[in-house]
Amino acid sequence: MSNYIPTREQAFALFRKYNNSESLTKHALAVEGVMRYMARKAGEDEEKWGIIGLIHDLDYEMYPEQHCRMTEKILRENNWPEEYIRAVLSHGWELASDVKPETRLEKTIYAIDELTGLVATSALVRPTRSVLDMEPKSVKKKWNDKRFAAGVDRSVIEKGAAMLGVTIDELISDCIMGMREVAEEIGLKGSVQSTNIEL
Repeated sequence: MSNYIPTREQAFALFRKYNNSESLTKHALAVEGVMRYMARKAGEDEEKWGIIGLIHDLDYEMYPEQHCRMTEKILRENNWPEEYIRAVLSHGWELASDVKPETRLEKTIYAIDELTGLVATSALVRPTRSVLDMEPKSVKKKWNDKRFAAGVDRSVIEKGAAMLGVTIDELISDCIMGMREVAEEIGLKGSVQSTNIEL
């Protein structure tokens, strides 16, 4: 059994080895940001949660048809801990993997993965193109418009929220808060000047 625990730098280097896409990189950083925020809120291991968020779509650019399966293979070849591998696979439950989310970490990444896409798209249609001045109601307004961010599977978010025992509104709020912390890196700082806006 491996005692190897990847650092954030090692995880990001591995991610970049398989991904050149700017949009996928921003998505990885967004999910990492939200996972770190959620870990702190839950009193869990922020570094572990963040790294799992960062690496979750490792294989998506090069092997979209084998999503999750190739990630599992790559992480095993790199001696990643079983707990990390299982958590990464659980984000694709019933879509690309049969690993059902069981732990709080697994339920969280399952719940917020799709939601970060909806939050990002909602931010980009705002005048400021920013998450820094966005409230949950802005995202909720877009929730029922299935043509908006059509690729986002709302049912996965609903299942994830139910698993965590939280409302959709609370999950959206947490997602926004986590993404605010990495707004610049994910291109969602927009035209908001933090000095003259009340968040």
